[in-house]
Amino acid sequence: MNSESFFAESTKAALRNNPPGEWMPILPDNCIRLSSGFPAPNLIPVEQLQAAVTRLLEDEKDLPLHYVGSPKMAKLKEQIKDKLFRRGIRVSEEELLITSGACQAIDLVARILMDHETFVAIESPTYMEALEIFQNYTEHFISIPVDEHGLQTNKLEAILAERESKELPLPRILYTIPTFQNPTGTTMTTDRRKHVLELATKYDFLILEDDAYGELYFHEQAAPLKAMDNEGRVLHLGSLSKVVAPGMRIGWITATPELITAVDWFKKDLDHPFTQATMASFLEKNDFDKRLKFLREIYQRKCTVLLSELDQHMPESVSWYVSEGGYFVWVKIAGVDTSELLTQALDEGVSYIPGKHFFLNQQDGAEYLRLSFSYAEEEEIVEGVQKLSKVIKQN
Repeated sequence: MNSESFFAESTKAALRNNPPGEWMPILPDNCIRLSSGFPAPNLIPVEQLQAAVTRLLEDEKDLPLHYVGSPKMAKLKEQIKDKLFRRGIRVSEEELLITSGACQAIDLVARILMDHETFVAIESPTYMEALEIFQNYTEHFISIPVDEHGLQTNKLEAILAERESKELPLPRILYTIPTFQNPTGTTMTTDRRKHVLELATKYDFLILEDDAYGELYFHEQAAPLKAMDNEGRVLHLGSLSKVVAPGMRIGWITATPELITAVDWFKKDLDHPFTQATMASFLEKNDFDKRLKFLREIYQRKCTVLLSELDQHMPESVSWYVSEGGYFVWVKIAGVDTSELLTQALDEGVSYIPGKHFFLNQQDGAEYLRLSFSYAEEEEIVEGVQKLSKVIKQN
């Protein structure tokens, strides 16, 4: 029997793309992980989460372990609403849905809004897992370049105007990471945020705002696009993966009631009652603002070390953007294919993500790489950059 003969045509099309997670390098032992876009082990609040589980089971016994879950699930929704309110986003009960991480939210949005005829506008470069998800639903993309100030909205406007004049399909949705973008670490300026909202109105598209890093600012907190949205065009995604624990898989989406109803229709009961209740128990007893301040200070120090080492050791052929928050620094090595360079870097004992994985047209990212300062310790960052510089200078 040929099992593949039973696949839907859309599944067959999706499987022609690169496998999910292909961008993850296989790391040798003791490799310095400048590739890892997640928190260091010592930044996960293990003891506080353990205490949260104990309190939860003592208070509610078996309730969190059932399909229906516990009252704490509703409490988590209120806690998220309060977090959003303090960032200028006011949402009702019907405008917020808790999801199993931001990636589930992205997939659900794609499921209700995209089909094989849908055009999607994306940043170039962009978050590789979002790109992988979108490619499961459509083959039609409009790439908009990113510079040191985020999405280049003037180029977006020019592309939209040209497509309209030629009667070409316009995007149904724009996916953007406006604050501390993955992979570039850049932040969209206030003027560009206003401009992209104006373009959404003029050309009638929705905006999917991925705000996974928005609370990890070093100096100033940027207003989310959702806080500036007066028409309900912005679907705002958030996550606790970067600020608590990625394995908890707690994310959310805010949008109009009609969009949330549709997303929830396909989500059905695919909740994780125990983890949602545990997170609510954790947030009840821990000062979350204090935790965010702690994380910002650590990540700012790590980023400062990374940028300082780049300044000291990289040759003139290497350039980068200066991050003001988040996890990442985006590096360009003129005239070098960073995918080919990776083998030498791993042999030297340092890892990164080649830039090609963040582009629809992978050749556009040949000279780029993403460095993460979230996982490695400061002394590892120093050693890692020096090892990487050595490899670059040999090419």
